[in-house]
Amino acid sequence: MKDSGTEKKWKIPSFNLKFKKENPSADSLPEDVYSRSTLQKIWDVIRILCLAVYRLRSVFMAIPVILVALRLAAYNSEHLPLLVGLNLQTTGEFAKTISRQTAVTFPLFLTGGCLVLTFLSKKSLYPWLISIFSLAIPIMLLITNMYPA
Repeated sequence: MKDSGTEKKWKIPSFNLKFKKENPSADSLPEDVYSRSTLQKIWDVIRILCLAVYRLRSVFMAIPVILVALRLAAYNSEHLPLLVGLNLQTTGEFAKTISRQTAVTFPLFLTGGCLVLTFLSKKSLYPWLISIFSLAIPIMLLITNMYPA
């Protein structure tokens, strides 16, 4: 729908940051050319940094998960008993027991596998969230073996 033949055109300010190949001498350039070229360089650096952070997002998300997983593995290797019980029954007994080493390394491998999926996936958030939830496994093993029913 047109309004009586007159259209309002909003003019968006654009910064023409491209310059001619022929550069006159530095004395004859106005001051705003220097500020625009400096501004252009600053925006180029910011753009490159943002692009690098975006491309390395999987690495930045994986670093805290790796550190926490290694910390939990070290803590569990010291504090878990030699035989770790799984699937606590209502009678207070465990349905299955595994060695301490298995209880420490299996959650570590599970978290590592999720992080590998994070690096290989285009949508890195979903496997990363699964790796975060896999960090609960060592904590649950420790709680159920320290405080059985």
